[in-house]
Amino acid sequence: MKAIILENACLCSIAVAILLCATGTTLAQPRARLKLNEDAFTFGAQLIKQGHFIADRKGAWRQHRPSTERENEFIRQHGFGEYAKWYLAIDERYAENTKRRYKFPYGDFTNVHRCGVLAVQSRAGEYKYSEIENAATQLRGMIEPTRNSMR
Repeated sequence: MKAIILENACLCSIAVAILLCATGTTLAQPRARLKLNEDAFTFGAQLIKQGHFIADRKGAWRQHRPSTERENEFIRQHGFGEYAKWYLAIDERYAENTKRRYKFPYGDFTNVHRCGVLAVQSRAGEYKYSEIENAATQLRGMIEPTRNSMR
């Protein structure tokens, strides 16, 4: 009886070790790595300097974010090169001429929205994309002085 218990304990230990190794290997896989879309950051900064921004309140992004139909229409009229300028991150796993490649929108294809920049800042921070979070923080810093003077 002791031999059976010891054998079962040994088998359980081996199974746990295999499970832990498999879990560790899975967790060690790199997650999707996004990189900062530097052209979009430069474009957003230029728009803000030119006064093409809306200093709206936090949480308004749900109402201000372009719809899928608006995105598709913008791509039809202007192409993916212009579309990409409105997204602060690039996911290089996807082809250039796909919407899936571009992440973290910050404007409505006309203006930079403070609420969009705040959403990018929050989500990028949550997922530890510090370069993207820092870019959003800089854009927000360009908007805030103007917003405060409007009060």
